[in-house]
Amino acid sequence: MNLEDLWQSTLAEMEVQLSRANFSTWLKQSRLVDKQEGTLYIALPNNFAKEWVENKYQKNLLGIIRNFDNSARKLEFVVAPQHVATTEKLAPIAPRVERLEAHMGLELKIDPETNLNPRYTLSSFVVGPSNELAFAAASAIVNDVGTKYNPFFVYGGVGLGKTHLIQAIGNEVKKKYNNQIRPKYVPSEKFTSDVVWAIRNKRMEDIKKKYRDVDLLIIDDIQFIGGKEKTEEEFFHTFNALYEHNKQIIISSDRPPQSIPTLEERLRSRFEGGLIADISYPEYEMRVAIIKSKLQEMSRILPDEVVDVVAKRVKKNIRELEGILNKILFYQERKQAPITESAAEEIIEKSVQNLSRRVTDGQILKAIAEFFNITVEDLISHNRRKEVVEPRQIAMYLLRDMLELSYPSIGERLGRDHTTAIHSFEKISRDVNKFALLNQKILMIKDMIYKV
Repeated sequence: MNLEDLWQSTLAEMEVQLSRANFSTWLKQSRLVDKQEGTLYIALPNNFAKEWVENKYQKNLLGIIRNFDNSARKLEFVVAPQHVATTEKLAPIAPRVERLEAHMGLELKIDPETNLNPRYTLSSFVVGPSNELAFAAASAIVNDVGTKYNPFFVYGGVGLGKTHLIQAIGNEVKKKYNNQIRPKYVPSEKFTSDVVWAIRNKRMEDIKKKYRDVDLLIIDDIQFIGGKEKTEEEFFHTFNALYEHNKQIIISSDRPPQSIPTLEERLRSRFEGGLIADISYPEYEMRVAIIKSKLQEMSRILPDEVVDVVAKRVKKNIRELEGILNKILFYQERKQAPITESAAEEIIEKSVQNLSRRVTDGQILKAIAEFFNITVEDLISHNRRKEVVEPRQIAMYLLRDMLELSYPSIGERLGRDHTTAIHSFEKISRDVNKFALLNQKILMIKDMIYKV
């Protein structure tokens, strides 16, 4: 049996095992390109597909292949355009794949001591009229930690770059002072969970040491601690302890201090005692600069007219802009040809239509289950297997993101309490803009939902 016949027979078996959508998405464009000493080389059209098939379907594929060819010992997955026929011809594309993998690897290497993501730097933060005050303050703080603009409170809508800016301050301080000034970044929900843990285990001294024994404390999304009495109290005392010793405090929120109704007055007055800066919606030129910066970061290219289309159509949310950009790059990679202006318009139009189209919670859960090759029952059960945890978190995220369901409703739908729903939504909200693979998964799940 030659390679083509072997692979077609294997795919025929896999097609029976998978849903039509999953088979079409992951395996339809795959090819068996070579066999050497028991190792079979399977080519996929892009790095995302390669990682997915390698992680999800490798065992199934190898088992089926061995039924036809008992000399098969191992599968190797490679990224190759459709016209590439042999592994010898794969070499020219290796540098591009390595750059992409290196980029993804950088995203994953979050410093466990500081919680800072090295991807966020001031040099990669695109500056324009909508954020220049916040950026200038951030730059000044790096040069004069603890005495200038302390505390620094930055606020703005979702997806406008607040997390990037405040983490960039931490990374620049760490680099500039050669680790002599100790930063720590924490999302407010993590601070809350640490306080809860400490109370339950009578370990409050541990929390005090963890958050007061630093030189720069960066806390993200402070609005979420509002109304949580013990958390607010502990943060108030932490704030005072740091401030009295000229330690720098940086805070982000989706609104200014006076607009957080559940926040204690004593905390609000502390926040208003420093510098408050907002980040607003980026103008056209800045959106173009952001797109080009992201393309350079990923070592990718798009025609100027396509960049123009994206910048003109996606005006408010940088995260949404990045999502559309990733979608366009994904389609371009699948087509193995430069994307046209009209094709980009169509992708954006579909995304806009999809965002406005009403779907049901059942459609969302069904699409997620099908995408991850599990059942809806797995999602709503109390099963804690690793392969179910991420799909369940994505389900909670999409139920909130797409349907705007309340957290208690989401928890009830998936057999969890509302705090689990909050944690899942906030985790995926953070990670979707950090990790390219997660972003791609969610884009493809949404496509599946809207195709129903």
